[in-house]
Amino acid sequence: MRALDIIAESIRIGYAHPTKILNTLIEVENDGGLGAIRRIERHLSLGSAALRDRQHPHSDTAQQWLSSARAYLITQAERRQAV
Repeated sequence: MRALDIIAESIRIGYAHPTKILNTLIEVENDGGLGAIRRIERHLSLGSAALRDRQHPHSDTAQQWLSSARAYLITQAERRQAV
């Protein structure tokens, strides 16, 4: 999955621009729906915890991706309820 490569590279360099995060999440949703976003969120949840446990220097970047994925899911759920 291209999005996982983008996320991994971002964590590797320790930086994630907010626009890049949003565009990646939109692309994932367009390709696979909200289920794909949920799978990304699960990967990030497990990966972020593992990085934190190993005291990885870029675990904060992984947490940024995780928080963004969760916020995206919440926002989409609220939009669906509003309609």
